[in-house]
Amino acid sequence: MIEQAPAYRKEYSSDSCRLSDFAKERIKDINERYLYWSDVKYRADGTGLSAEELWQSVKYFREMKNVPVWHEFGLHFSLNNSMQRLCQKFDMNFGGSWGAMRLFPADKENQELYLISSIMEEAISSSQMEGAATTRKVAKEMLRKKSAPRDRSQRMILNNYRTIQFIAENKDRPLTKELLLQVHALMTAGTLDDESMSGHLRDNDDIVVGNGITGEVVHRPPSYVKLDGFVGNLCKFFNSTDSDTFIHPIIRALVVHFLIAYYHPFVDGNGRTARALFYWYMLKENYWLTQYLSISRIIYKTKAKYENSFLYTESDSNDIGYFITYNLDVLSKAFDGLKRYLQKKQAEQRRKDRFMHIGNVSPQQAEIIRMFYDEGDITLQAKDIAGRFGVSRVAAKGYLDALAGKGILERIKLDGRTHGFIKSKNFNELTSLDTVD
Repeated sequence: MIEQAPAYRKEYSSDSCRLSDFAKERIKDINERYLYWSDVKYRADGTGLSAEELWQSVKYFREMKNVPVWHEFGLHFSLNNSMQRLCQKFDMNFGGSWGAMRLFPADKENQELYLISSIMEEAISSSQMEGAATTRKVAKEMLRKKSAPRDRSQRMILNNYRTIQFIAENKDRPLTKELLLQVHALMTAGTLDDESMSGHLRDNDDIVVGNGITGEVVHRPPSYVKLDGFVGNLCKFFNSTDSDTFIHPIIRALVVHFLIAYYHPFVDGNGRTARALFYWYMLKENYWLTQYLSISRIIYKTKAKYENSFLYTESDSNDIGYFITYNLDVLSKAFDGLKRYLQKKQAEQRRKDRFMHIGNVSPQQAEIIRMFYDEGDITLQAKDIAGRFGVSRVAAKGYLDALAGKGILERIKLDGRTHGFIKSKNFNELTSLDTVD
């Protein structure tokens, strides 16, 4: 368990005249970063305040910008400049009207390849967070080849992949209880201990969120008797933009994510369903670039911070600002990662296009040449190319054999039954970029 924060005393009045300029700057920094008590208490030096007085001042200024979100349980947050700056950044880059298309190549084929790759990454990372144990290579090969899943972990990833595709195809439909249950059913089919609960709300209060090793309980969701009412209110919140207080759509999407995790309406698969609904809300609000972001990959790498954002929220009077701050940072990192990925892929594409000038070379063969050119002394088999291009091994072997026939690659024996391909002695001469320019 995290350290419990001191309760905010509503009667506390921060006398701004009593606070030094240094203390004001320290409080401003703390609130822009939305730090929790366990970090704040070490930042009182030089402010003229005790650790608890500093915390009360921090909470006082957060209260001044308080935004109510969910009446039941008093869910709220303090809107700060950092949140608004990031939301503006996403508004300008996640929607088509502000030039995000410049990130992508003009041809639809490569856009589709990037989209498929991103959905794969999201499906794999989201499932790994919930216990799926498999490598990215094996998982991607299964998805590319459309192979049947071999175990529960692969089934989780395939379910996640199909669910994200379903959401993208149905993004303009309003959320209903039936659709929510359908999303959960798609996400959990063949992965639950009790299959009858796939696509059904839990019907007891046995579920808790805790440490599986120590048995420590960190969250008890609201009673199952509240779930029908919750789902109805969630659908209204999801479908409507009318409210007494404007909440930015990206923040609303994060609230949806949080609420599913907080209420835990299902016996299992709540995290995967919550992240799927976040994607749905973002796509519904025309943040089309979201489908290219591997958000769960960033969360998976910082899982402790993800979990703490829930714990801080509940420990500090259901202040969801901690969760919002963490996830906006995740979105920013995912977007920056996408830009780096696309820049790398576009550089690869440019090199591949130049290899096309060798003459009588297909796009697939040009890509194989680029792989050897960039990755050095590698050995490739037909199965490697089949998995990468999503084609049969016969077709993949045809690409490799054709390049061997041109003298660009050399066919070698790997064992008694299999063959591989390496660069020929004339590879550099035949594929020199100076030559093909």
